[in-house]
Amino acid sequence: MGYSDAGMAKGEAKPLIGLTLDGLRRVAEVCGMPRCAAGQMARWLYEKRVGGIDDMTDLSKEARRRLKDEGYCVGREFPLSEVRSADCTAKYLFRGAGGRDVESVFIPDHDRATLCVSSQAGCKMGCKFCMTGRQGFHGDLTAAGIINQIFAIPESPTLTNLVFMGMGEPMDNIDEVLKALEVLTAPWGLTWSPKRITVSSIGKLDSLRRLLDETKVHVAISVHSPFPAERESLMPIEKAFPITRVMEFLRGYDFAHQRRLSAEYIMWGGVNDDMRHADALGRLLRGLDCRVNLIRFHAIPDFEHQTASTAVMERFRDRLNELGVTATIRASRGEDIEAACGMLSGESAGETH
Repeated sequence: MGYSDAGMAKGEAKPLIGLTLDGLRRVAEVCGMPRCAAGQMARWLYEKRVGGIDDMTDLSKEARRRLKDEGYCVGREFPLSEVRSADCTAKYLFRGAGGRDVESVFIPDHDRATLCVSSQAGCKMGCKFCMTGRQGFHGDLTAAGIINQIFAIPESPTLTNLVFMGMGEPMDNIDEVLKALEVLTAPWGLTWSPKRITVSSIGKLDSLRRLLDETKVHVAISVHSPFPAERESLMPIEKAFPITRVMEFLRGYDFAHQRRLSAEYIMWGGVNDDMRHADALGRLLRGLDCRVNLIRFHAIPDFEHQTASTAVMERFRDRLNELGVTATIRASRGEDIEAACGMLSGESAGETH
């Protein structure tokens, strides 16, 4: 691993990728550059995707020298490692935060090419069924760390969709996630349509409000049980942000047109997979334009529950559809390389890769 900018030591580096146009204007001011230099840097960073400051050839040599003297670099970092699944899914390991690396997952699927990115090293939410949650929290990724996951993989030019469903709770790192989303969607940035991006959350309402008010990206809410006590036994965050309150809050937004809302529902055999749960989930979502993604559980060590059978999941899906709730069973990808939902854990920085 290393920075793409030659001679820039890790401890000295101040990455330019991940900065918004306002952030780049502040950099220009610090370096004594004209205000218009921010737009020039944005074009080099996000349209041309240069690897080093010296590649920004319409900046003067003096401006480029000042950027480097102030400790700035483009900030592109190579993956620490990669592993590929039999189904062509690829998992990449990147330097994270707090001594813990992070993982992102590339998922090709016919005409779609999706990258699942991480927003934190570890997670504070403590969901019992998630490997990331079990490791605890190590640190937030910066917008640079998020954007670098998108830039650094060889499949980057082919990406059609992005999901914030990797390591961490995006709403727990809302400032950096919003910066990354601005870079992704702004006309001076990557110019992606918000319809290509989905951000997942357990339902942290204060930050979720900011996401909905300040962006137009799709939203996915982790539900996993419609019953409060049962959900709390799986997801301690239910105590602070009850799923009934989350759904009531979401009724204040329009999901019938450009923006999509989905409910994520991992299914465990004999736990949350009977018709009583399906009916309660239908009641929970009543009045919301929301689709349900039913997800197979991917076994992790020391967790007692196993995934529901395909036949049970199909009956559950059909029952929701009968209730007027659109439900689909998500195809499982990358389980053989521990890249499937709930299996990302990263590695301790400094280990052999």
